[in-house]
This record gives sequence, structure tokens and C-alpha cells, in this order.
Amino acid sequence: MNQPREQWASKLGFILAAAGSAIGLGNIWKFPYVAGENGGAAFIIIYLICILVIGLPVLISEILIGRTTQSNPVGAFRALGKNKFWISIGAMGVIAGFIILSFYSVVGGWSLGYIIEASSGVFSNFSDGNAANAHFVSLIGNPVWIISLHALFMTISVAIVLGGVQKGIEKGSKFLMPLLFIIMIVLVLRGLTLEGAEKGLDFILNPRWDQISAETVLVALGQAFFTLSLGMGAMLTYGSYISDSDNIFASGVQIVFLDTLIALLAGVAIFTAVFATGQNPGSGPGLIFQTLPLVFTKMPGGYLFSILFFLLLTIAAITSSISLLEVVVAYFVDDKGWSRKNAVLVFGGIIFILGIPCALSFNILSDFTLLGLTWFDMSDYVTSNLMLPLGGFFIAIFVAYFWGYQRALPNLRNGAEILFEKYSWIITAWKIFLKYFSPVMILLVLLHSLGVF
Repeated sequence: MNQPREQWASKLGFILAAAGSAIGLGNIWKFPYVAGENGGAAFIIIYLICILVIGLPVLISEILIGRTTQSNPVGAFRALGKNKFWISIGAMGVIAGFIILSFYSVVGGWSLGYIIEASSGVFSNFSDGNAANAHFVSLIGNPVWIISLHALFMTISVAIVLGGVQKGIEKGSKFLMPLLFIIMIVLVLRGLTLEGAEKGLDFILNPRWDQISAETVLVALGQAFFTLSLGMGAMLTYGSYISDSDNIFASGVQIVFLDTLIALLAGVAIFTAVFATGQNPGSGPGLIFQTLPLVFTKMPGGYLFSILFFLLLTIAAITSSISLLEVVVAYFVDDKGWSRKNAVLVFGGIIFILGIPCALSFNILSDFTLLGLTWFDMSDYVTSNLMLPLGGFFIAIFVAYFWGYQRALPNLRNGAEILFEKYSWIITAWKIFLKYFSPVMILLVLLHSLGVF
């Protein structure tokens, strides 16, 4: 219970780790097609506004709670909230991380598997989209394939978190994040040099305001909230490892910048290649595992770039998964006095076991449903549609109304003295957004994700 608490060895380590948590599969596959289908640059402009109004204020709040208490989500709300309701909000974050990783690891396993598929040259056998789709369906329909890769992905995540904050997560992030950027830049440059690439740029970067509707704004709101790993305790936990001398505002802006930059670069890399090879940009969620393999077969140098792309996707998945596992581990280390080794191995193993029904949802258990949803879909629905929006909503409410600015601001000031003295309007904007805009907008995300409107 009284084990010395680790801290990040450097500010850069924290920024890269936190950005890695935010930069996940959603940045690489979801953001590009959602932007493309909802007005291109017009959607991106609305998304950036939503990031500033909802994402950044809540992100800063999560990091602030973590740094102030130097604890996991449960311990943090116990220290500041001092009642069972707020403790339960912290517990919900730990449980959400637990459940999300169980199915996220399955999809991360697909990415690993597709590195192998790309390396074997199997994509060259695809003559059309149906062949690529059939191959993907056959792979996830194989229990051995999908569970083996789920196990491998979890093993990699466990190995990194086992090393601790500095020697595991920070060291891994300092290697993986620059590698991710290098691969992304290579893919962007390749895409831009393809004949017909300008059509892809137009698709994602040309504002099409006629396609903007109330639905588009809600989609942008949801993307802004979910892309930053908010509401699940990951940023709170990572924030608990930083020192009082760190500027939380500057860190928050840097994390948001890196997260958004990667999403935009992914859009450029993917859609320049999709349009240059004459494929369908509207294939939605199936874009990654069903459309892109065909794109690579038609692209000069496609063999090498297909391997690089799925390596990129895997890195993004791993940097997110280690933050999810760390949320669970931090709780048992801080509150229950477990050793890091025992917490990582035990709960990494339990998460793997919990993920098996998720993996089998695409084959053996495909007919087993709850309320019409498979185990995989139910896990995704409960966390994404309920737990995360509720977590983000109550974090905003907690800091703005219960903990209160009078107690929160002195803690926020540490490391950001110049900001408070010379640019106090930024602090005022944060207070206003967090108190009045963020809770309402997150509530809209929650209601929309539940299908209320």
C-alpha cells in the first residue's frame, strides 16, 4: 500500500504516452472515413471546434485530477469527492478500461494478423473487393487464428506494462510513437505521389458545407470526445504520474495536436491511395481490412506499403491498449497494495479470458446474442455508448461544480504560472467551456449514441 509511486522520467515521455493513448485504431480508420462521408474539411472544422469546446477542457480536467491526487480513478475520486457516488464514477472508469481492452485486443490482433497476411503476399490474389472481403471473413471465422492473435496482442501489451511507468510504458512510447510518425509520413508521401491523388485530397480536405446537418455536428461531437480516450480513466491515471512542475494546459494542447495531426495524416495517406486506385471511399468501417488490401495490390510498391500500414495500425493499437491496462493495474497497485508484476499478470490474463467470447463472436458464438447483440458488440455498446460518455460528463460536473474552481485552480496553476498571469483569458475560457458547454455537449453525445435522436 505504501510502495513508492513512479513518475514519468521526462515531460516528453508523458506527452508521447498520453498521445499514444489517444491515438488508436479510431484515428487511423474511423476519423478518415467519417470526415470523408460528412463534408470533408467542413466536418474537420466542426470537429476542431468540438475538440476545443469539449475535448480539451475535459482532458485538462482528467489530467488535473490525476496529478492532484497522485492516484488511480477510484483513489482520486475517493480523495477529492469523499462520497460513494464519486468513488463509483472512478470505479466505472476502471471497469470500462477492463471491458474495452477485452474487445480492443481482439481487433488489435487483427492488425497483427494482417502484418503477417501482407508479408505473405496474399493480397496479390485479390481481384476485387469481394475477394478481399471473403478473405477477411474467413480469417475472423477461424477461432484458432483470432484467439491466437488476441493472445499475442495481449502478451505484447502485458510485457510493456510489466516494465512499469518509466522502463515500460514511457520507454515503449518513446520508441513506438516516433516509429508511428515515421511510417505515417512515408505512407503520406507515397499516397501524394500516386497519379490521381488529388481526388483523395479533395475528398477529405475540400469543405462541402451542403453535406453538413445536425447529424454531422453530433458525429463530430462524438468523434472529438472518443478520440482523446476521455471518460475511461486513462488520462487521469497517466496524469497521476506527472510532477507539479508540469504545465497541464501545454500538455493538453500538445496531446490534442498530435492526436488530430495523426488523424488528418491518416486521412491523406488512405484516401490518396483509395482514389488513385479507383476504389470505393465510402466503404466505411470495412475500409481497413476489406478495401485497403485491394488498394495495395493496385498500387506501385504496394507490397511494402501494405506491411508498413498494418505495422502502423498495430502500433496505434498497442499504445492505446497499454494505457487501458495501466488503468486497471494502477488501481490494484495503489488501492489494494498489489505488486505491479502480480497486477499486470493476473489482470492481463483475466482480460485475455474475457476477450475470448469477443473473439468467438465472429464464429462459434456468432448466434449467441443479448438484446440482439453479440458479446463483442455488447461490450462495445455498453462502454462506448454508456460508460465513457457518463464518465466524461461526470468529470466535467465534478471539477466545475463539486470540487469547484476555488480548489481546482491553485492545483492547475502549478507549472502554468505564466499562463495565469499573462493569458488569464485562457483560464476563463476553460472554466466557461467546462462548466456550461462540455456537460451539455457530452450529454448530447450520450443521447445520440443511445439512439434517442
